[in-house]
Amino acid sequence: MNLAAIQDALREASLDGWLFYDHHHRDPLAYRILGLDAEMFVSRRWYYFVPAAGEPRKLVHRIETGKLDSLPGSKAEYSSWQEMERGLEEMLRGATRVAMQYSPRNAILYVSMVDAGTVELVRGLGKEVVSSADLISRFEAVLTEAQIASHYKAQEKVDRVLAGAWAEIGTRVRRDGVTDEFAIVQWMLGAFAREGLFTDHGPNVSVGPNSADPHYEPVQGRSRAIRSGDFVLIDLWAKVAGAADAVWYDITWTGVVDRAPTEREAKIFMLVRDTRDAAIQRIEQAFAEGRRIAGWEADEAARELIRRAEFGAYFVHRTGHNIGTELHGSGAHLDNLETHDERLILPQTCFSVEPGLYFPGEFGVRSEVNMLTSTNSARVSGPRQTELVRI
Repeated sequence: MNLAAIQDALREASLDGWLFYDHHHRDPLAYRILGLDAEMFVSRRWYYFVPAAGEPRKLVHRIETGKLDSLPGSKAEYSSWQEMERGLEEMLRGATRVAMQYSPRNAILYVSMVDAGTVELVRGLGKEVVSSADLISRFEAVLTEAQIASHYKAQEKVDRVLAGAWAEIGTRVRRDGVTDEFAIVQWMLGAFAREGLFTDHGPNVSVGPNSADPHYEPVQGRSRAIRSGDFVLIDLWAKVAGAADAVWYDITWTGVVDRAPTEREAKIFMLVRDTRDAAIQRIEQAFAEGRRIAGWEADEAARELIRRAEFGAYFVHRTGHNIGTELHGSGAHLDNLETHDERLILPQTCFSVEPGLYFPGEFGVRSEVNMLTSTNSARVSGPRQTELVRI
């Protein structure tokens, strides 16, 4: 835990402190931000309050008194619920605006780790509970230069695997007349291993109507054949193996086997491509101008274009997600559909831009790139697909 950095952030946000609370590992964010052992046994409630200035304070149960001993600050203990509430009141004495892992109306559900009853308890002590969403982004999503380098290393390797997968599909179809989704997934997993990459699941290869399901996953025994004339979507994600702080790279491309795209396929692809680029441009412009931009604003830049084309009903997911050491990280998502994400897109963060249009029973197109930001710029970290791949 970087106490000085947390207290600087609290003062910048005009907050009196940040109250961390957990019971049975309900808040994994707290363990990561505070540097606590995520595997330690926790059967009783603990509280840790970091004030904007001064010494932090701990409140722990008497049968688990050592749970927060790795953290700085004074310690109080409790046994009964009455004693716990008195201890919490004393812990928060002098503070009014307190950040917690809470989101009004659960608008940003990724940070809503504290139960409603605990929020009620803190409010009952006369405190204003404020969402810690932007604080979490600052301490969870901001990347080091080494982490950014790991993203680029993964990008180079994953892009090489994707190029090989397209070639492998073409070779198998022309040689054998057919392959299948699961076989190409297995080929890519082998390529990941050869490249020194790690993935937690997937990748996905989706053919024809299966590409209209954004989260389709082929499995052995339930996998669609790939033949000449098919439409194919490949979604793959990985990070450098063996590095705990490595950052993911996550992309999606689409193509057709042994033929030219149909007029409809080309039209849909170009709309998705232009939508992707509209979101990218909005983010690039904001950073170049030194202007703050929230995740929902970037989503709207994409969604507005698709709505104007009267395809809004077929764009059924957010435009992008934060990327870090977790594939779906704790920073701002590009989202004004599934959630209204008011978190700011911060410098030194990574995220996907991946609009898609899906036509059940027919096909789906998604075009996904990753972006990295710095103080005055935002950039796409890998190649952008500009036309459907001809396999």
